[in-house]
Order: sequence, then C-alpha cells, then structure tokens
Amino acid sequence: MASGFSLKDELFNATSVGQLGGWFGRTGAVDAARFEQAVMSRLGELELKARIAWIAECLLSELPDSLPEAAPILREALPPPLDPTLTDDDFGSFILAPFGEVVVALGLEDHPDLSLDLLEEITQRFSMEFSIRPYLIRWPDLVLDRMQHWAGHDNYHVRRLVSEGTRPKLPWAQAVRLDPARTLALLDRLHDDPTRYVTRSVSNHLNDITKQTPELVLDRLTAWRGLDRQRKSELDWMTNHALRGLIKQGDGRALAMVGYDPDAPVTVQSFDVPARAAIGDAIEISATLTSEAETGVLVDYIFWRRRANGALAPKVHKLKTGRLKPGKPLVLAKRHVFKGDATTYRLYSGPQRMSLQVNGRIVADTDIELVEP
Repeated sequence: MASGFSLKDELFNATSVGQLGGWFGRTGAVDAARFEQAVMSRLGELELKARIAWIAECLLSELPDSLPEAAPILREALPPPLDPTLTDDDFGSFILAPFGEVVVALGLEDHPDLSLDLLEEITQRFSMEFSIRPYLIRWPDLVLDRMQHWAGHDNYHVRRLVSEGTRPKLPWAQAVRLDPARTLALLDRLHDDPTRYVTRSVSNHLNDITKQTPELVLDRLTAWRGLDRQRKSELDWMTNHALRGLIKQGDGRALAMVGYDPDAPVTVQSFDVPARAAIGDAIEISATLTSEAETGVLVDYIFWRRRANGALAPKVHKLKTGRLKPGKPLVLAKRHVFKGDATTYRLYSGPQRMSLQVNGRIVADTDIELVEP
C-alpha cells in the first residue's frame, strides 16, 4: 500500500458524495447542493465508519421522517443493480452504505417488513451485511424466516447476505449471538451455491463457528460431503477455508479432513534458525524432512514471541505444503522478518522460541534471542 494512502478518503470524498447527491437530487425530493454542502462541512474530520453515519444523518435531514414516506425516494435514488452475471469480487460502492443506515434509523422499530424489502433491493447494489444485523437482534424470527426465502433468491448478492449477515464474528460489525443450529440450517441451503462469492461467505461463517463449537462444523462438512450436491473441487476449497483456524491449531480431525495425517511418520533431519537476531532483522529459517512412507505434509513454523509480561504467545506462519516420499528429503527455507512496527503486536527483546510444526504436530523447537536494534 502506498505511503499516505487513506481508505476513508478513497471511499468517501467530494466526488463520491457528489455522486450520491446526484442520485437523490434526481428524485426531486432532496436538495442535492444543500446535502453535499452539509456532508462536506464535517467529512474531513471523521474516520471511516463515522463518515457513513454522518452522511446518513445528512440524508435523514432531507428525507421524510417515516420509512413508508421515505421508501419511494430511496428506491428511486438507487443506481442499477450490480452485474448479475458475475460470480465474485463485486462488492459494490461504499457510498451506498448510508442507504442501509437510513433504513435502520427509520424502520427498525416500526417497519421491519418494509425495511427487509428495502435491504433486499439495496444489497443488490452494495452489501447490507452490517445493516441487517440490528434487525437480527431486534426481530430474529422475522429475519431468519425471510432469509429462508432469500437463500433461494436468483440474485447471488441476496443469497450472500443470508450467510454474511448472520456471521457470528463479522469484522467491524455489531455482534449477533444466534444459535449456530439456526444459521447452519441456512448454510445447508447455500453450501452448493454456484458462486464463489457465496461459498466464500459460507466458509468464513463456518470458520467463525469453529472458534466456539468446532465439532458442529466438522460434522456439518462431513454431512455435506455425503450429500454430493456441491462440486468436489469447490467443497474441498470450502473445507480448507472453513477449517483454516483449526488447521493452524493442529486439530487432528480437521487436518485429516483436508488430507493430512497428524501421525505421519516424519523425521526432522535439520531445523536451523539463527540463535540471535535484532528486532527489524530478516533471518532465514530452514528445515529438512524425511519419511519412510509417502505422505502429505502441511509444514508451518511457529514464532513464540515474548510479551511485555515475559509470557510467550504463538503466531503460526505457513512454510510449505507437499508430499514426502521415501528416500527424497524435503528441503524447506523461508525468510522471516522481525517487524518492529507490526500493527497487530509489538516485539520485545529477550528469549523467544521457534517451532517446526508438521500436520499440526510440533516436531522441533529452538530458541532465539531477540535484541534491540
């Protein structure tokens, strides 16, 4: 990402606000110039999510204060739907996000059915995965019943909303604590979807559930294999994506499901890591593996970083996937950078550890001393 890049400025700026104002201005119900002036008066001082809320607030000041009266204006202002012939990577324009905020503000308490009608239309232009969640919290039975119909919708963006909107741990979103059994019933209808946009969402949803009830997900994936409704290659991809968290943790059943035996007869001939490095340095990690029998291997290395309190916290890094054959050593190497300015954690000097993990099982360890640069 280029230095100085600002996602909030890329998504919400004078040009995109002008586009939104133009859509509403053509309805004759909104003074586009006044709306744009109001938005831009504060936009620059706000962060990304606050910009969405502020734009919605400015729209609300221009619209009738009841959803039945505002709904025709919202519908008329909508741009054409996204291309229905695509199957992935067509999220839509973020400048449409305030539409959903307006629907929630005007319709959550008194007009849930009309709200769902509007969200169904809007999500075909921009995903309403965030705006549907207040309705799932306030009207769970009503929304889940509607989602049973949406799961068979002819527009794949509406089908995706069923899975993405109900995800237990949707990033940046309001928490929704539904019984996983209720949402899995919806995923049962979506797992054989022909679009990767939907099946990726189903897989991400399953990965969320594995963080609480992994056996539920493993059982469901096994059941889907028995149904034989999804193409094998796609279901294999979904399984790997859905179980990625469990695979990193070395869960034996998850590893076996994606073709790796946790008890594979693997021997470590070498595992080389420098004994000392400075924060900010790049080092090379190398290993040589052998096996007396042919076997698939999923090889990771774990960096056990030192926390401020001295405890070690593991971070799993991918190294190699492949097959070991008798008499043919597998030689692996990877460059690792000890980033001193990582956004997710801070490095502290002192003793740390590196581990080699094969098919979820730690097979070698070594210590490394990190020092200040």
